[in-house]
Amino acid sequence: MLIRQIQPSDFAFISSVMDDWWGGRQVSHLLHRMFFDHFSDTGFAAVEGEEIVGFLVGFQSQSRPEIGYIHFVGVSPAARGKEIGRSLYRRFFAAARERGCLEAQAITSPGNAASIAFHQRMGFALLEGDGVEEGVPVALDYSGPGQHRARFSLPLAQAVFQATRPQAD
Repeated sequence: MLIRQIQPSDFAFISSVMDDWWGGRQVSHLLHRMFFDHFSDTGFAAVEGEEIVGFLVGFQSQSRPEIGYIHFVGVSPAARGKEIGRSLYRRFFAAARERGCLEAQAITSPGNAASIAFHQRMGFALLEGDGVEEGVPVALDYSGPGQHRARFSLPLAQAVFQATRPQAD
């Protein structure tokens, strides 16, 4: 498996499979081409053969440059269990740290127990919020009215990094 930077041409494929990768849940509207055009240095695709089997879209905050923000991550259901998500996160941690980031942040839906558990296994701490949903602290209306999100933080000094950096295509 190769992990490389995302490219603008990856957007069409990734946006076409996202809803399927999320079990039919409509999520493709949450990812925009601008991430592939303007944040490709901190976005990554996991590729097996010629096929993208996972992706991570993240960026360094302009308002808080010490923070690397992970916006969206997905792994093909057929490729799960192969450490692809973990590898994508580690690659992002390294890229964020190279840019001077001290912390990584991410969000997920409070009902997404698998995502919450994954982030906690990666070392992220759940941040306090201004509400609780399904027993999880949330930032109310974080992604719009009624769209509460669990927020995570990980000091990059505590993050585990990939030992080698595969070259981009």
